[in-house]
Amino acid sequence: MSQLNRRIFLGAAASGIAATAGLTRTATAQSTNRNNEIGIGVIGMGGRGNELSNGFRSAPGARIVAVADPDEQRSGQAGEKFEAQSYQDLRKLLDDKNVDAVVVATCNHWHCLAAIWAIQAGKDVYVEKPLSHSQWEGEQVVKAARKENRIVQIGTQQRSDPMQAEIKQFLHEDQALGKILYAQANRLGPRASVGKRETPLPIPEGIDYDLWCGPAAMDDLYRNSFHYDWHWDWNTGSGEMGNWGVHVLDDVRNIAYQDSVKTPQRILACGGRVAWNDAADSPNVHYVYFDTGTFPTLIALSNLNKAPNERGGWPTNTGLPTDGPSSGYVVACEGGYYLGQRGRGKAVDKEGREIRAFKGGDINALHKANFLDAVRSRDRSSLNAEVEVGHHSTGWCNLANVGFRAGEAFDATQARSIDTSQEQWDLLLKSMESQLGKFDVKLSDMEIRMSPILTHNPKTERFEGEHADSANKYLKREYREKYTVPEIS
Repeated sequence: MSQLNRRIFLGAAASGIAATAGLTRTATAQSTNRNNEIGIGVIGMGGRGNELSNGFRSAPGARIVAVADPDEQRSGQAGEKFEAQSYQDLRKLLDDKNVDAVVVATCNHWHCLAAIWAIQAGKDVYVEKPLSHSQWEGEQVVKAARKENRIVQIGTQQRSDPMQAEIKQFLHEDQALGKILYAQANRLGPRASVGKRETPLPIPEGIDYDLWCGPAAMDDLYRNSFHYDWHWDWNTGSGEMGNWGVHVLDDVRNIAYQDSVKTPQRILACGGRVAWNDAADSPNVHYVYFDTGTFPTLIALSNLNKAPNERGGWPTNTGLPTDGPSSGYVVACEGGYYLGQRGRGKAVDKEGREIRAFKGGDINALHKANFLDAVRSRDRSSLNAEVEVGHHSTGWCNLANVGFRAGEAFDATQARSIDTSQEQWDLLLKSMESQLGKFDVKLSDMEIRMSPILTHNPKTERFEGEHADSANKYLKREYREKYTVPEIS
């Protein structure tokens, strides 16, 4: 039995012994790799896995030594492209002595189990966002990283942008715009339907479907395409909230809250999957109010066009003097607004006149370099997006998805009762109602769901009080026996 399997199934190593063994294994692997380069193993060779592989291949002091994907064609092609050992089963990659650090670029449902297995195999880990498919399993990754003393970075690469520090100084130290009133995140980017088949989608040849499903249920698929569209299936993905929402909400936590808030105290979510009648089940319209105990945060997500026969995303200037970013966030202050998005941002006054512009750096290269530096130094505090930071930012998305899934019929009175003083939330709801009307969808239609006002305890990471039972059942999934995310003590 391999070292990985012994540790996973027997749990024989105590934490101190495991940490020492991990360090020894890392040193041994680096001595095997040429020029003492850090050997990188990449799990998941889709579009993002290839992008990350290209980036790490270009990073000084690193080399792609192994790749893995349950799709034999993908793993084989990637092995040739990167001159690396290719595996179909990620467990074989984790047993490869040349692998020092693992990049997890799998489907969302595999992120946590792959990361934990890698940690238990003595590897450092770079795991793509969102960290987790459910809040409970994200907590287990944090515990595993601490127990085994591993370096774990999350792929929210904007955290490595130098302009982030400049923006925080502008907003918080200089108080250039005054007191923060609220924050609003947006992802208003059109997508297309995934289709809906009458018969199950044949699994493409060369894919180990049991391995591909891993912790998820091994369900029949009724969408048109096998790859990528797993994002919009609750069994394997996290919808647009976990796909792009995690980036913009992580920015809000970092820029507006300076990470002082882990997760919200109350949430109200509404939306639906409308207009397309396809095989996916995550919402293509998803609006959420987050009560943090300080200033509120709102998020507006839509994958619909402006109208059925009109291209382009939904409007972003609701209540603002200028257009907000369609993929970004707004920090609304007493004296103006900061409008942030990937790679750039600007501050405007109450009339929309620009006060200051911000320009970003090469976040992809910087984020990978930050991870590699931490692998060498063994200082997890130097990471820009350490696993616990990623766990909390992902938590906002997980809780927003729980709200939608625990929802029932839309209730206009309840929708506005969460904060009667917050005009922006009322404007957003009216905007959503207006945009849905162009698709002949009313808020009273059965496709639209709204959660009750849910109370969440950031310390216990569970819902409490009225309606808690309807929400807590989504905090941890049912795992298949061979692929159970372990509870880390």
